[in-house]
Amino acid sequence: MDETLFKELSAVEEAFNRAVISNDVAAISSCISEDWTLVTPEVGPVSRDGFLHAVGQGILSHDSMTKDILRVRVYGNVAVVTGRGRNTGIFKGAPISADEWITDVYVKTGDRWICTLTHLTPVAS
Repeated sequence: MDETLFKELSAVEEAFNRAVISNDVAAISSCISEDWTLVTPEVGPVSRDGFLHAVGQGILSHDSMTKDILRVRVYGNVAVVTGRGRNTGIFKGAPISADEWITDVYVKTGDRWICTLTHLTPVAS
């Protein structure tokens, strides 16, 4: 793997993390495609609109999010980033925390990487 691409996509992931913990719908929207989907173990696929609605209404908020990037692969204008993520926040008024394997799929449009899919798998205890 090209070290430059690894660093570039690690920085893209960090920007995505900062957007999510800002709990700012516009900031999050700037990191994800119009058809972005979040695949969760709890409910399966969640649409961009569903996720942004939950954040915008205060149903879901994050106060921390980190990712240790383990693998980056680039196939033309598509990148697959896999790592271990940890986050904390509030969902429906209750504290949440997660330790998950995360795979993000990005498409490069112009000079920007935009996330089109996020897939979460809990780390086994």
